Amino acid sequence: MLRFVYVVDDDSAFRTALERRLKLAGYEVATYASAEQLLDRFPDESKPGCILVDVRLPGMSGRELQTRLDELGSTLPIIFLTGRPDIQTTVQAIKAGAEDFLIKPTLSDDLFRAIDGAFARYEVARAKKGKLDADRARLAALTPRERQVFELVARGKVNKQIAYVLGCTERTIKAHRSRVMEKTQVQSLAELVALAERLGIHRTDGVVTRLTATGSLVISED
Repeated sequence: MLRFVYVVDDDSAFRTALERRLKLAGYEVATYASAEQLLDRFPDESKPGCILVDVRLPGMSGRELQTRLDELGSTLPIIFLTGRPDIQTTVQAIKAGAEDFLIKPTLSDDLFRAIDGAFARYEVARAKKGKLDADRARLAALTPRERQVFELVARGKVNKQIAYVLGCTERTIKAHRSRVMEKTQVQSLAELVALAERLGIHRTDGVVTRLTATGSLVISED
């Protein structure tokens, strides 16, 4: 399988040398003189890849690019390159999810070790994103009322409480709950709660749930 490395650096001589080294090692390489260029020609994330980016770039910096890619939901791991080490910047980048931080000139062993680690992270991230996309698709299959029941069940409410909140009978709630379990493809309450956790719908004990006039759920302290 082809593996892509995207190099972002404003030093043309460095880009050319790094591109040559990476291609000799068997990687597919694309180079960019700025962060803006990479964003304009955004890589295909369905293909295994990682980004090598200089911290200091004209215009958008490497750290700012990292933030922007995170906002876009990118799963491409980032390896930072710098000729002038900065402890604070390094710590911030690593905390924000950077795969590695390499000092120029970079030894081939260090470079390829970092890239191998980045591709390993890419596979994990893509698998996690695929599962989350599937979970969101299951949630999207619910009707608005089923979504309300799903959220209330996930927050620990029993059928009687849900019936009171939604203004209907327990029998109706049981029917909705059954369809929720079927559509979300879960076999137990534990699985349903786990699904809600993955989707960011957390259980909240000791709270009162009520409906607004528009039908949305409001959580307030009991």
